Amino acid sequence: MFSKITITKSTENYSQQIEQIQKKLNNADAVVIGAGAGLSTSAGLTYSGERFYKHFSDFAEKYGITDMYSGGFYPFPNQETFWAWWSRHIYFNRYEKAPKPVYDNLLKLVKDKNYFVLTTNVDHQFQKAGFDKDRLFYTQGDYGLFQCSVPCHKQTYDNYDTVIAMIKQQRDMKVPSELIPRCPVCGKPMAVNLRCDDTFVEDEGWHMAAERYNSFIAENKDKNIVYLELGVGGNTPVIIKYPFWQLTAQNENAFYICVNFGESYCPDVITDQAICVNADIGKIINDLK
Repeated sequence: MFSKITITKSTENYSQQIEQIQKKLNNADAVVIGAGAGLSTSAGLTYSGERFYKHFSDFAEKYGITDMYSGGFYPFPNQETFWAWWSRHIYFNRYEKAPKPVYDNLLKLVKDKNYFVLTTNVDHQFQKAGFDKDRLFYTQGDYGLFQCSVPCHKQTYDNYDTVIAMIKQQRDMKVPSELIPRCPVCGKPMAVNLRCDDTFVEDEGWHMAAERYNSFIAENKDKNIVYLELGVGGNTPVIIKYPFWQLTAQNENAFYICVNFGESYCPDVITDQAICVNADIGKIINDLK
């Protein structure tokens, strides 16, 4: 639907944009938040630079890894090293709360509204901030869950205790061999529940969240609804960005808001129903509240 049209960026000034966004949110019957990696980056969960070297300087020195994202694809020489990396990656990006209160402020903005969150983020920060878990759909998985790497069955497992043990007991970028997680059914190595390929496990909880999200959209799609897209890039636009554009175009009462530092745009067909703000998400949310 949008593959051959021109992409437009908003030309309004910042104060006008804030005023209009506030008005649209205040008058909305429903708000759908679509959150991507840019939201967590704004909250301080950066994958490179000072934060990366604070937690992974040894891996950087030995393996030449320069950021957490690329490190997730590094061919480590053994499972002991693999899980030393991943236990740290999971701990600092899932079990620690984001250093900046962006998620907390976002909740203050929508907590009294009829809202739902669709996110590709896997860091659990929405729940840490107090969002209702029944109004969240994590489409791409959860750092806090293990699954069978095969997978031999469609179930996920909480990994907190294992990750903490790995953090405490790793030495020289290796965890003890006995801590390497294995599937309780087939005995093969476990994997983190992330959508990287066709082995991703969509468990019962995933399907229940998907059903709740689809029901929310069906119940509100023709109402005065705001699609609030925060920090969604171009890696997986078919999950949030394109559906938000399409749902806005199909409903004259809908309004699309895109906040993304450096990547804020929308198609011409919904220009009259959209605001695109090229600014830091944390600043926008703070100015709105």
